[in-house]
Amino acid sequence: MAAAASRPDRAYHQDYICRIRYENNLPPPPGSVKLLDIPIDGLDYYASPGFASRLHRSQPINIEADAELGMPINLVGMPGVFDGDESSIQAPLITPPVHPKDKNLLRPLSELGKPKYQGGGISFLRRTEYISSDTARARSEAAPKSAPKSPGPKLRKPVDNSKDDPINVLRAAVKGFDIANPEDAYAGPDTNDNIKGLEPTPVEIEAWNDPKHPLKSSLKPVDFYPILPDLEAGTDAGNYMVAKFSSNPTHTVNKRDIRMDVGLLRPIDDEAMFAEYSAKIAAHEADPMRVPHPGGAPFNYNFFLPTDEASAINLRKKLDVNDPDRDDAELYTAKNRDGKEVFRLERQRTYETGRATAQDPDHAYKEIALALHDPELDVITKDNIIDTRDPSQQRLTKAAYYYPIMQKIQLKPHRSKNLAQLGGLSRFNDEDDDKRVDAWDVIVDDLDDNERAKRITNRAALLGEEEDDQDYDNT
Repeated sequence: MAAAASRPDRAYHQDYICRIRYENNLPPPPGSVKLLDIPIDGLDYYASPGFASRLHRSQPINIEADAELGMPINLVGMPGVFDGDESSIQAPLITPPVHPKDKNLLRPLSELGKPKYQGGGISFLRRTEYISSDTARARSEAAPKSAPKSPGPKLRKPVDNSKDDPINVLRAAVKGFDIANPEDAYAGPDTNDNIKGLEPTPVEIEAWNDPKHPLKSSLKPVDFYPILPDLEAGTDAGNYMVAKFSSNPTHTVNKRDIRMDVGLLRPIDDEAMFAEYSAKIAAHEADPMRVPHPGGAPFNYNFFLPTDEASAINLRKKLDVNDPDRDDAELYTAKNRDGKEVFRLERQRTYETGRATAQDPDHAYKEIALALHDPELDVITKDNIIDTRDPSQQRLTKAAYYYPIMQKIQLKPHRSKNLAQLGGLSRFNDEDDDKRVDAWDVIVDDLDDNERAKRITNRAALLGEEEDDQDYDNT
């Protein structure tokens, strides 16, 4: 026992083994390191202005530069710059494509320098592994007794190509109408005029019968309006235009000016502006990739308003087909030179098109105006009560009527761009005195045969019908 106790503890020799997988043995330097003593007494010489002057004379610039170093500051030779046309000194609207040799100069900072390699896609880099007896024992105990079967190749989920079939897309669209109007659902065989919709699921029928808000399930719909076109409210062009003023067009600031409801915008015929716009259209059609579309026609407009609010109220009654007093001759508030009763609208000022966007005729209903109409909520006139249940007194039924918008323009006050006007050498800002219209006399009348024919043509195009000879008096 004493011998065993006096015997020292046994020492275990441990070595750290590191295997060098890739060796990069560098050769020894060819010579010993040598430090050179370079004098710096000539620092004052190199920092003197004379050295820079001599260096400039001995090393000429190896580039060809004009007198303005590529940045012209003399505007005399720029065409149209003193007439307000700055296109000659501005960058092109469409950026030209970058030359392949210049693409490397446009690389972001993150791509500069040495590339950063990631170990995930490199085969010869190994993941760090810790090997011990406990880890190996745990893995052996967790392994199943029998080797699992290797999974077979994953099969792709079959894609139903029939969903993209045009007939199937049409059936899905018809299904929505069948859910909304089950009494009109077509159940016969497919023909050129009728097609049977897809079978609706109970979930879709329940969603239609009990609609719920997608985010707030506690909300309930108050009322329902079918979406219909207003076939009798079409214009000569068959569409509408939205005009937005960049500033307040009237002096009314504390309340809404009801005269704006019956305002009149009259385009001004400007041959020079129309010729310039036609040239831009021709340039776009010749090279649509480099020359952008100029948008809608940039007309100038004269804006007219009634003289007072009473005239605006009477003009609104005259234009309302549901108003029983619309045929009253006393609604007119002025007389023209011939003694006829008229509404007089006075000129406010001239506006120019600041920004215009036109819709593609092939996508006429990309933007629409929606108006909710309920005959029971019509405003009752002062001395007459309209029976809302009588269809003869109501032009439209309860629905949400849509109106196509083909153009949107922003109007801003017209200011001439000719700098010569500062000296008073040019003509009047808006128009010549002999061409300017100070007031318009408006008479509200029924449509003539030509105007009705245009509306019938637009309505037939909307309904997809062939234009035929119809009785204009019944429209």
